[in-house]
Amino acid sequence: MNKQLKRILKTILPIALGVFFVWYWYNSTSPSDRQQILYYIKQADLFWVGISMALGILGHVSRAVRWNYLLKPLGYQPRLSNNVLIILMSYFANLGVPRMGDLLRAPALATYEGVPVEKGFGTIVTERVIDVLMLFSIIAITFLLHTDIILGYLQEIGFPLNKIILLLTMGLVGLAIFTLFIKKSKHQFAIKIKDFVTGLMEGVLSIFKMKNKWPFILHTFFIWGCYIGMLWVIKFTVAETIVLSLSQLMVAFVAGALAMMFTNGGIGLYPIAVSKALAIFGISNISGDAFGWIMWTSQTLMIVIFGAISFLILPLLNRNR
Repeated sequence: MNKQLKRILKTILPIALGVFFVWYWYNSTSPSDRQQILYYIKQADLFWVGISMALGILGHVSRAVRWNYLLKPLGYQPRLSNNVLIILMSYFANLGVPRMGDLLRAPALATYEGVPVEKGFGTIVTERVIDVLMLFSIIAITFLLHTDIILGYLQEIGFPLNKIILLLTMGLVGLAIFTLFIKKSKHQFAIKIKDFVTGLMEGVLSIFKMKNKWPFILHTFFIWGCYIGMLWVIKFTVAETIVLSLSQLMVAFVAGALAMMFTNGGIGLYPIAVSKALAIFGISNISGDAFGWIMWTSQTLMIVIFGAISFLILPLLNRNR
């Protein structure tokens, strides 16, 4: 398979998958259900929707501040306004092509702030590693808080838990054997993997050596707090979800976060995943679907509006540089 075909597939498949999930959701709901879901969406309190979008913007601003903490030890301190606009622009680009935004951030920073592409990209990779660790931590905490309920729900819908546990055990054993092989092997492939993992670990551990490590860590928690807060306030837009606790909504947050990995911006899959997660706690499909679509629409609208504005403002703001 040539590189051009791979690029085309990487672009088309997530979009096609998103369209499929929209079609699946549409065909799995009755006309009366869709009408009621649409009614709930239209009746959603715009105050809480606005709060959710504001939390999203605060999270992006905090991410821009945090980015400078990684760039400062390299001898660069871009203007915060440029960082914010580049980040918003990158999220907007991700809606079209997965991970395209991350590829655009480093060249944009080089263009407007003179930061070498390889150094800018290195800080972005470090950011992503930290965010993945945060997501895994949230998934682990959420599972521990609701182990019995989640396992019970999976059994109820026919998930073969015994086989899943067996596969996970085999996977862990396989990973241990593979790690041992890579550690002792002197093959070129093994050396590349060791160098890659070592580089990632050095990037993560370098955070604890930086001058502003505690502000960096606090901003990391604040960013993810904003993400969770975006979803939490949406519960006030649907009558049936108001009673849900933060720990219960964390299950929906995890389901939505995982859904975002498979389609562009979670299109189609995000509302379905969130609705299924809320069903664990007795929320009806109609209310769950309405919650999911309100959340997805508000965050996508935020990215589209502010991302498009960033594309226009960024070159104008730096026209004299």
